[in-house]
Amino acid sequence: MTSAGRTATNSEATGSATLTASMGTRQDSGGDECPFCLIAAGRTDTEVLLSDDELLCFCDVKPGVAHHYLVVTAMHIDSCKALRREHVALVERMVAMGRSVLEKNKVNMNDVSRMGFHLPPFTSVPHLHLHALSPASTMCVKSQLRYGPRSHWFITVISILLSGFSHPLVAK
Repeated sequence: MTSAGRTATNSEATGSATLTASMGTRQDSGGDECPFCLIAAGRTDTEVLLSDDELLCFCDVKPGVAHHYLVVTAMHIDSCKALRREHVALVERMVAMGRSVLEKNKVNMNDVSRMGFHLPPFTSVPHLHLHALSPASTMCVKSQLRYGPRSHWFITVISILLSGFSHPLVAK
């Protein structure tokens, strides 16, 4: 992983040659107007905290807790519903980057953290992004509704991985 400042190439940002029909494309979600594709392409002033060839991490603009980061794919993928068993390694790398940013920001890893995805149609941006939140114990009621264990539209990475990507909320 490299630190902030990396700019995705146009082919990385669009990912047009490597996407399957089930994953969606930037064109499916508004073309060049996808805010996360713009960030991946280096076309915004968003501070990228950590990046590599396929992922980047930055602060959520509406944080649910003191440490709320988003890990997004440089290549456009519409949502967690596009994920399949062959994407286990990708999700694991997203989690690793989320943990790395939490550690880099000196978050006590003994505090409970939450990592997961919003389910469509409850995604604010139609581009795959992992929420890494800590400490979960400090979430207010509004954040609990959005990211907490009783949220009906937030699914944890653990739930997806343990189900083998066949979780009824993710599987088509």
